[in-house]
Amino acid sequence: MLRSALQSTTLRQLSSTRSAAIRASRHRPLHTTPPARQIPTALNNILAGGATPAVQVKTITSEGIELEDGLIIPSACIFLNGKVLLWDTPEQLWDGWKEEHFEVFEVVVPKPEILLLGTGKTVVPPPPSIRQYLSKIGVQIDVMNTWNACSTYNLLSEEGRRVAAALLPVSPRPWSKAPPQ
Repeated sequence: MLRSALQSTTLRQLSSTRSAAIRASRHRPLHTTPPARQIPTALNNILAGGATPAVQVKTITSEGIELEDGLIIPSACIFLNGKVLLWDTPEQLWDGWKEEHFEVFEVVVPKPEILLLGTGKTVVPPPPSIRQYLSKIGVQIDVMNTWNACSTYNLLSEEGRRVAAALLPVSPRPWSKAPPQ
């Protein structure tokens, strides 16, 4: 008898729960209309409206790297934390290069998430000692030609990322030394 009473109570509870679920589903509105779609008429910059990065590359010419503000940098440079630093490098790519050429990344705070290394017209990987040094100080490096390094720098800096670029010009020329005063 106790068993039949429990079964009938359980069946009534299941039945009432099922009935409530059916009633709720009958009155719940369903979205059957397709969402209104906007057809874009032009390309939109989804990042527009934010703060403009301090350093943005406009173009690269035989004269050097031209920034958005019109400044032309004729030789090697580093973009770091919204600043442009002149970079004194050896004339030959990777001949005579040492850790000291990258020491600025050891002392800067905050460190960049990534260092884009633009090696001129073509991609020339740095020697393992340079890669190991940068890895040891916690800087990830991505090597590419200078054109792509500048383009990637613009994109990542627009996104608000902590990015640095060490750029060699497509037409290398040494920095002229200022005469002693």
